[in-house]
Amino acid sequence: MIGYALHFSFACFAIALLLNLYRLAKGPSIADRVLALDTMVINGIALLILYGITSETTVYFEAALLFAMVGFISTVAYCRFILRGDIIE
Repeated sequence: MIGYALHFSFACFAIALLLNLYRLAKGPSIADRVLALDTMVINGIALLILYGITSETTVYFEAALLFAMVGFISTVAYCRFILRGDIIE
């Protein structure tokens, strides 16, 4: 039963990634594109966690943690660049 739930979750997150990719390409404003990119990072983390559950190894959980930290820092840096024009003051 857990196998069906994992396959369903993979499909849902893959569809969500495609929809975020569409918003990233066609977003009316730069803020929509930043939010779409941040949501893509979150969906990528979810896919890594699901794959870690499927393969029954802990390596993917650590990779998801690193991906989350890099995604957060890149989102903050990109927002600061948009708002102020520079990243480091």
